[in-house]
Amino acid sequence: MSTDLPPMDEEYLKARRLLVEGEVEDRITLAKDHKTRPEVLYFLAEDESPDVRRDVAANASTPHQADLILVGDDDDGVRAELARKIARLVPGLDAMESGRLHDHVLAMLDQLAKDSLPKVRAILAEEIKRSALVPKTVILKLARDLEETVSCPILEYSPLLDDDDLREIIAAGLSQQALVSIARRDQLSENVSDDIAGSLEIPAVAALLANPSAQIREETLDQIIEQARQVSALHKPLALKPALSIRAMKRIASFVASALVHQMIESSGLNHQAADGLLDEVRKRIMTERVDDSEAQRLAEQARDHYRRGMLTDDFIADSITANRRELLIQCLAVMSELEPRIVRQILFSKSGRAVTALVWKAGLSMRTAFQMQTEIALVSPAQRIAAQDGKDYPMDEDEMVWQLSYYTE
Repeated sequence: MSTDLPPMDEEYLKARRLLVEGEVEDRITLAKDHKTRPEVLYFLAEDESPDVRRDVAANASTPHQADLILVGDDDDGVRAELARKIARLVPGLDAMESGRLHDHVLAMLDQLAKDSLPKVRAILAEEIKRSALVPKTVILKLARDLEETVSCPILEYSPLLDDDDLREIIAAGLSQQALVSIARRDQLSENVSDDIAGSLEIPAVAALLANPSAQIREETLDQIIEQARQVSALHKPLALKPALSIRAMKRIASFVASALVHQMIESSGLNHQAADGLLDEVRKRIMTERVDDSEAQRLAEQARDHYRRGMLTDDFIADSITANRRELLIQCLAVMSELEPRIVRQILFSKSGRAVTALVWKAGLSMRTAFQMQTEIALVSPAQRIAAQDGKDYPMDEDEMVWQLSYYTE
């Protein structure tokens, strides 16, 4: 009769020897191995080395009893690894039904959601933020966490939070970034949007406007528009909000920069007639925003100084267009084109893409700058804009450029 031990027992005896006689590296090898027997992993859960215990925590074969030991481990890394492992079992909760593993996962989720270390709670929140299978009590606990790294993923993504939950959390007070996370939620309801708008938190309102699926009542949008008159940080998200009505666009166009009006028209896909009407309203506003004589003189001196120093390049002009430095641009174009500022102003308000293009050409700038000037400063309607030839060249010859300018110089 053979006295050889079965292979399983040989492996077990080898593991026992390593537990007693092996080095830390040997015990780490055991802790990582999914084939290590449960009783060995249980023993390693109380190993003196945190490196060993971390690998036991990460091992999917570790028995439930060992996890219960590790959830109270003094080492933060051990509990962090345990949080990752337990959270990754969540997608299979339905299949577990009411078995011991199901109950074990739920109990561990509850314990980890109360962990003293924000990093552990944050790992758990990130892993389960989209799950509809975890207990709602765990989700609510994480959603109300004072640490943004914990609460924000849950507030933005969890499908278990309904309108009542979100409104209660907002009413109780939360950080600015947490409110931004709620504002980014998919299919945000009108009631929650009302609460976010009523908070007057600028980043959150901006995030709400940028959320294409958020439902916002017309009255709420009117309130935001009125608020935005004095808050420049809301101008861009408001102008670029999808599906704005013509009425809303007219109100917005009455105070935002002309470049944003151009972007609003482009993003909304307005027809030429509606776009022209909106641009006319903006031109009227701009014409009433003239600077006084002393400011005009200061800007003229600044333009001449920039010209002497060789600063008036395409890049400089493009940056000034983006920053909506309209009066400085008029003075710079006057210096560069050797035209009077009043003529430059007249051309920019002419609605003529050809005239504006000729002006930029005379100033020695590129066709790319001419197109940007047409759209963002002169607010030339889409039907009247002049595009580049071959993507970069002026589409008119020198004679036509001169002829276009003669309307304003003779």
